[in-house]
Amino acid sequence: MYKRVMVPLDGSDVSESIIPQVVSVTKPSNATVVLFQAHAPIEPSIREVMGEDIAVKLDTVTREEAQGYLDKIAGDLANQGIKAEIVLGKGKASDAIIQYATTHAVDLIIMATHGRSGISRWAFGSVAEKVLRQSPVPVLLGPVAGTRA
Repeated sequence: MYKRVMVPLDGSDVSESIIPQVVSVTKPSNATVVLFQAHAPIEPSIREVMGEDIAVKLDTVTREEAQGYLDKIAGDLANQGIKAEIVLGKGKASDAIIQYATTHAVDLIIMATHGRSGISRWAFGSVAEKVLRQSPVPVLLGPVAGTRA
């Protein structure tokens, strides 16, 4: 039985496509869903160019948008009888996901894969692949419709 299931979301339709599987896994066990979104800090050199005031405002707006987005998903889950927590992490997505799962008693990570291959996978990397390879807890990956995991 799962008690805490982490669901990393990046705001895309692709990442949200995993929600039906999240409901299927968590509802029978009455698990709490941890909706997670990570944000990398603005690079110091870019902060210097834009100015600290603007960088702070940009960070604030980004976090507020993420909070609103995750609040909506949490509300949708609550309407289905599923408890959800919201966590806004800092840092590179894969690292932040693994760090949180390691230190916060997460039993399972469920996430969608963007289905990249070839050059785009090499250029952008795969957060899902990095989490799958480095996570200390089980990871359930769901493919994008029309792709293979």
